[in-house]
Amino acid sequence: MLPVMARSLVIKATAGSDAPERCSQAFTVAATAVAGGVPTSLWLTGESAWFALPGRAASFELPHAAPLPDLLDSIIAGGAVTLCTQCAARRGIGPDDVLPGIRIAGAAVFVEEALQEGAQALVY
Repeated sequence: MLPVMARSLVIKATAGSDAPERCSQAFTVAATAVAGGVPTSLWLTGESAWFALPGRAASFELPHAAPLPDLLDSIIAGGAVTLCTQCAARRGIGPDDVLPGIRIAGAAVFVEEALQEGAQALVY
């Protein structure tokens, strides 16, 4: 029998309310992976950076989609959520502004996560 390789999922969300279906897909896939026990890292970049702030996910609406605050809560609880350093800086978001459980980190950390053995990176 072959050994089973541990797999992880690194998801980069690049869209927010500007492209709601793409945004919802990223959060839905991340939350589904977390629920399935997959080590999951969600990166908030571009317009999705705003969802690192308290209350912002509640303003997101997409018919027939799971509520974004619920998805985000489950990802924070069971996975990792990271706000892109440059995206945060461009929006004036600092470490004290973000929801508990969300870190701010840059491209080097994203690359490190994406290149780990068994990692699968997805960009939405």
